[in-house]
Amino acid sequence: MPSIPTTRRQVVATGGALLTATLGGCSQTLTRRSETDSRQLSLSLSSLDGPLRERYVVDLTETRPSWDEAAFNATLNGSTYTTQHRTPFLARGDDGPTYARRNGTYYHLDSHVVGEETVTHPILRLYEVGRPEDLETVRDHVPHSSLPESDQRAVQVAQFAARARGNAGGVPWGLVERDGYVYRNDDAVAASELLDDSGPSHVAFRDTIYEVAIARETFHEAIYEADVDAVADSDSEIESILRAELLDARVSREKLPAEEREILREAMGGSYRESHPYSSAFESLLEQLGHWAYLDGNIEKDAGVESGLQRHFLLYDDRHFTYTLSFVTE
Repeated sequence: MPSIPTTRRQVVATGGALLTATLGGCSQTLTRRSETDSRQLSLSLSSLDGPLRERYVVDLTETRPSWDEAAFNATLNGSTYTTQHRTPFLARGDDGPTYARRNGTYYHLDSHVVGEETVTHPILRLYEVGRPEDLETVRDHVPHSSLPESDQRAVQVAQFAARARGNAGGVPWGLVERDGYVYRNDDAVAASELLDDSGPSHVAFRDTIYEVAIARETFHEAIYEADVDAVADSDSEIESILRAELLDARVSREKLPAEEREILREAMGGSYRESHPYSSAFESLLEQLGHWAYLDGNIEKDAGVESGLQRHFLLYDDRHFTYTLSFVTE
C-alpha cells in the first residue's frame, strides 16, 4: 500500500466522526481537527462598478505627475526614456496593472531596471521640542507657512516620522524615508531655506515646535527604462486581457446553492464570518474561490501562503468584486 503524506488533518484508527478516503485501493480513515479556533475567518466583498477598463486604463493627459505622458510619447516614438529612483509611469501599487489608450489602441505601461546610480541627498528630520507657549526661549523658529513650498512639503512629511517616534501610530512609508524627508529635486534644494547653513534651527507646525536636523546621506538608486506595448484594438479585447490578468475566481450565481449565495450576499454587506470547523456551505465556497489552504483552519502554518489582508478579484456573474479573507478574533 502506498504511503500517505501527513497533513494537519489527523489520521485516526477508530472513534469520532470518520471520513473514509480510498487511495490506490487502500482504505484510510481520516477526521478533522477536533480543536475549535477562538478566531473566525472573515470574507468581505467590495463591488467594482463598471468595466475593468474604466479602472485600469488611464488618460495620461490627466495623470499627475506629468512625466507619465512624456514617458509614453517618447517610448511610442522609438526613443529611450529613463527615470531615476521612481518608475517612469505613476505606480499604482496594489491597484493592479496600468494601461493607456491612444487612437483606439490600448497599450500596457511598464518599466524595467537598466542600471544604478550612487548619489547624495539631503534629509530633513524633525524632533519635537514642545508647544510654542512653553518655549519662549526658542527664539529662532519660523512658522511652517513662511517657508518655500518645497520646505513646507518637507516639514509636512518629516513631522509624520517625528510624531510617530515612541508611539504606536503608523507612518506613511514611501513619503517618509529614513525617518524623515529626502530632497531629491535640484530646484527644491536650491530654493530651500531649511537646508541653508544659516537656515532656521526650529520650525513651528500645527502648534508644535520641532528642532530641524539636516543630514546628507548616500543612496543607491535604480534607473528605470519605460516600456510601452500595444496589446488590444477594442474594448472587448482589453476587457479579456484584464480579466485574465486580474481575476482569481469566477462564480456563477445560478450554479450556487442557496446557502452559498447567502454567504456572498452577507459578505457584500460587510463581512461573513465563521469559526473552524466551517460549515459545508462555507467550505464549498472557499473551494470554488480557490482557497483550499484555509479549509484546515490553520493557514498561518502553511508554507508560502499569505494569511493577511491580501486583496483578490472575483467575477460573480457579470459583476466584478474585490474580496479579502482574514482572521478576526471573536
